[in-house]
Amino acid sequence: MSQKLLQAQAEKMKRNVPDIRPGYTVRVHQKVQEGDKERVQIFEGMVISVHGGQTDADKSFTVRRIASGVGVEKVFPLHAKTIDKIEVKKVAKVRRAKLNFLRGRSGRSAKISERFTNSDEFATAIAPAPAVEEPVAVVEAPVAVEVKKEEPKAEEKKAA
Repeated sequence: MSQKLLQAQAEKMKRNVPDIRPGYTVRVHQKVQEGDKERVQIFEGMVISVHGGQTDADKSFTVRRIASGVGVEKVFPLHAKTIDKIEVKKVAKVRRAKLNFLRGRSGRSAKISERFTNSDEFATAIAPAPAVEEPVAVVEAPVAVEVKKEEPKAEEKKAA
């Protein structure tokens, strides 16, 4: 019973975000509170892993970038309210679910080749997941049907 309750609460917290996978280069727009002001901070890098939670609302992903020659990683909850939006910039060809091997590499050896060549394929890959809507029961009302009597045509009237 508690699992069903968790699933129901998780559905309320889900937001419409693009499908994120390892190898994607993303820009995460995160709201940051500084004193009494709020601003949006952008963190751009490659997704090296996606963590699946117990429910869909628990998912998170790790983004890695090189800042001033130092590798920086940040873990973002996928459906957090602090995340304003997520933009997918590039889609790379990868064969692993976790790209932790990139931590030991730098420069050209850390690059991964892109998967898509034209914009149509790229747009299809980054399309946001469709929002799940609850089915609504449709009750059809009885329809009144009018029956028209056809009048005989002019030729039939002359014959009679």
